[in-house]
Amino acid sequence: MKIADIMPYERNARHNERAIPKVAESIKEFGLRGTIGLESPENPVIVFGHTRVAACKSLGWDEIPDSKIEYCDDLTPEQIKAFRIADNKTGDIATYNKSMLREEVRSLKDFDMTRFGLDFKSKKLDYGAERLKTDRAYNLDLINRSDCARDGFPPLPPVEMEGPSDLQGFNYAKTTKAADKADLGCHFFIDDYQFERLWQRPGAYLDVLKPYKCVLTPDFSLYMDMPDAMQQWNRYRSAALGWYWAQHGITVVPTLSWAQPSSYRFCFKGVPKHSTVATSTVGVARDRDAQKVWHDGMREAMKRLEPSRVLLYGKNIGFDFGGCEVVEYKGGGFRGWQGRQQRVERG
Repeated sequence: MKIADIMPYERNARHNERAIPKVAESIKEFGLRGTIGLESPENPVIVFGHTRVAACKSLGWDEIPDSKIEYCDDLTPEQIKAFRIADNKTGDIATYNKSMLREEVRSLKDFDMTRFGLDFKSKKLDYGAERLKTDRAYNLDLINRSDCARDGFPPLPPVEMEGPSDLQGFNYAKTTKAADKADLGCHFFIDDYQFERLWQRPGAYLDVLKPYKCVLTPDFSLYMDMPDAMQQWNRYRSAALGWYWAQHGITVVPTLSWAQPSSYRFCFKGVPKHSTVATSTVGVARDRDAQKVWHDGMREAMKRLEPSRVLLYGKNIGFDFGGCEVVEYKGGGFRGWQGRQQRVERG
């Protein structure tokens, strides 16, 4: 049927202008999938499908396939008028589970859904979109349940590397030139307040971290007096940021951290087996109780993860790493530079 013969309803109360370009994009991508309802063959006034007709016309179409036309001539004129209003209005009543919709959109790797009016990165949110604001506060717009493994944690990719020549604290990452980072690793064995901002604005620091040879996952503290749930949240945040960085091409080395034995239930989740890992003895060497906790946890990590290499930041406190290679980095130093590494072959 020729589009020129199709007549829009002159008293159509719905404004469709903003939707026409998006519907046109959908038709270009998927074809004309819906139908267009007309009053009758003798009176081809649109009952439903105003936006589809306008979108096809904007694409330069001259005709609508007859298979996409249906007639409402079994209805009375009053029923047609009522149905025209009802068809428009009932579409406005439906709502979305915005979090589920966002996850569905994010799972489509080959489609730019902003073409169809779906943009979850926009900072301007419609009224009622408070859930999306909350999602961003928890970084659910970057990583959520669908990105996690069966154990509930985002899986970090295995990495095999000899280790950087030195480790530098994140607190000096913004002031160090990119060229000077090429053979350095960035560590987070510093006070949490110095890198909490990473969780608050993860995207803001990608360009700061990308020049490093490798970046260790954040060492969010697992204090012994923290409830297990709080310790698990900090471990999740560490893994989540590591996963996010890896998705953006950064070489990520998992940082091992633990507390009391109950933390073993979650503190190694997301860490790949047979991979290079990192850990620290900062604050442990002078405390016998802390040394025991560290030895017990490291022993558990070696058993569960069987790492190929350990980047050890801080003093070696006499742990037997067996046949695993250990690359030692001495703590302290000027402007976060940690002194030369020492490679130790075990076994």
